[in-house]
Amino acid sequence: MNNTDSLTSFPILTSERLMLRNVLYSDFLDILNLRSNELVTQYIDRPKMKAEEEALKFIFDRKKDNAENKVFYWGIMLKSTKKLIGTICLWNISEDRTYAEIGYDLIPEYHRKGYMNEAIINVVEFGFKESNFKTIEAFTSFKNNSSIKLLEKNNFILQKDRRDEGFPNNRIYMLKSN
Repeated sequence: MNNTDSLTSFPILTSERLMLRNVLYSDFLDILNLRSNELVTQYIDRPKMKAEEEALKFIFDRKKDNAENKVFYWGIMLKSTKKLIGTICLWNISEDRTYAEIGYDLIPEYHRKGYMNEAIINVVEFGFKESNFKTIEAFTSFKNNSSIKLLEKNNFILQKDRRDEGFPNNRIYMLKSN
């Protein structure tokens, strides 16, 4: 289900247990925890976040990107507790707006509970039906079995002949709209 936040026109997506919404400045400790967590970042080639100021700047930058329609970056919030448990995004959107990459991360205590699957279903549906993307791709480490299983469960297909230049451990998965 898709709603629009009247203050920002940023799409709010909901499922049975989740609300995907614009990240808020009040999320900064959860963002810091997420982006500095050893388990979350083990397969991602990016520096770990170290300070609250970095988290606040990161949120500022994502809110700006969202407002400028450069990305769709959602905080994943449990409806029952209102707690931010992860993030999911459509980014690297092509100029003709037919292509996007999906990215996601989740605080480890919420792994293996079906939350990210719920979020991906919502975001893919939004990407194809609301944004009219023709292709959504995911780049994930060949070592990240959980991510690979999640992508395959959602009908993403491994692109065996393609490589993520500069990131030899990554594999590319693709999903085309029907």
